Amino acid sequence: MRYIPITEKDEKEMLASIGVNSIEELFSEIPENLKMKKELPLPKALAEAQLKKHLTALSNQNANLDELVSFLGAGAYEHFIPSIVDHLSSRGEFLTAYTPYQAEVSQGVLQSIFEFQTMIAELTGMEAANASMYDGATALAEAALMACNVTRRNTVLIPKSLHPEWQEVVTLYLESQNIEVVVLPYDLDSGSLKLPKGPEEVFKSAACLVVQQPNFFGVIEDAEYYAEQIHQHGGLFVMAVDPITLGLLKSPGECGADIVVGDAQALGNPVSFGGPSVGFFAIKGSKLLRRMPGRIVGITEDADGDRGFVLTLQTREQHIRREKATSNICSNQALMALRTTIYLSVVGKQGLKDVSYQCLQKAAYLRKKLEEIGVRVRFSGPVFREFVAEAQADWIAINEKLLEKGFLGGLPLVMLDPSLKNCVLLAVSETRTKEEIDAFVAVLGGMIK
Repeated sequence: MRYIPITEKDEKEMLASIGVNSIEELFSEIPENLKMKKELPLPKALAEAQLKKHLTALSNQNANLDELVSFLGAGAYEHFIPSIVDHLSSRGEFLTAYTPYQAEVSQGVLQSIFEFQTMIAELTGMEAANASMYDGATALAEAALMACNVTRRNTVLIPKSLHPEWQEVVTLYLESQNIEVVVLPYDLDSGSLKLPKGPEEVFKSAACLVVQQPNFFGVIEDAEYYAEQIHQHGGLFVMAVDPITLGLLKSPGECGADIVVGDAQALGNPVSFGGPSVGFFAIKGSKLLRRMPGRIVGITEDADGDRGFVLTLQTREQHIRREKATSNICSNQALMALRTTIYLSVVGKQGLKDVSYQCLQKAAYLRKKLEEIGVRVRFSGPVFREFVAEAQADWIAINEKLLEKGFLGGLPLVMLDPSLKNCVLLAVSETRTKEEIDAFVAVLGGMIK
């Protein structure tokens, strides 16, 4: 989109319409000592062709996943995106900044959101889903807040093995609401959630228990057990799930979840420096439906009996008294949600299962190859596509060397927890080949010996 400035004629007409004679007179209220008396030290303007070359040169300084072989995950994952996702989502009918306030005029946009809701509900095994959230972290924070509103309790339990940045977002949301966030430890051997005391003492006053599946270390949690325990003590069970795992693992609905959230970046959205992403939010039961944050698209019939899509139910974030609002989110990530919808439509149930299976198998192969060069798996718990590897090595320095060899290494966990100084979080997706994994291990083996 090119910027077209106003002409001198436009400027004169605009000034005349407000009754001033010049730009100087327009800004005469600003004290002279605060005005800059010289031009800004900016370079001369470039022609469009020169500007394009300059910006291309700047962008080429960035590494990208077309050139690097990535084993980095930790919340943003490289997966294959069918070309039709980019093609359809870039159509002008969808590629827009905002849904009109008369939303029912945009039937196509509303239908795409309705389909997104339907697919998320089916994928998670839940009864209803909303029109999307900003990302997985904000979706989880809203879920915790909603659980407190529903149960009228003020304690939220989250595991230390939850993604650290998600922990920060949840804490930031809840601390201003006088809600206590209790962090539960993880087992140092298995890497899974560990209760510090008996279930009765841990859960008796909790609004909800949050379990990430798999957790930040890639370990698969015993979700059904924790769902049963928190329900016995009157709390809600909140699952933060990786949607790619749902091609193989039991759905959160089957595990007993009341609220399911997650980040759908892996479903048709590029890594793109970590964003933008799209969060999803699904629930069971009419009681939770009316408390669900964000927008909800429903299907109905008009006076002529024709099918139509509408925004339904009262918005949770809008209230004549601000303190009565039960949500902080009033918008959604419609374009990213559309990409997710197209992706799921294209790959289908079997395709998602194939992606999940490849992630599982290739991660297992990488673990086996790493053990051959003396790099052990840190935790004994079952994993999916991501796991923690450990060796007596400076993983930050190793990552710099790997980058020179064309590999994007994992996340050195010492950056988050000093006790994990010899550990790195590695991720494998269906995009990795056996040859790439073998080459990565061969290069890594020469660096840690």
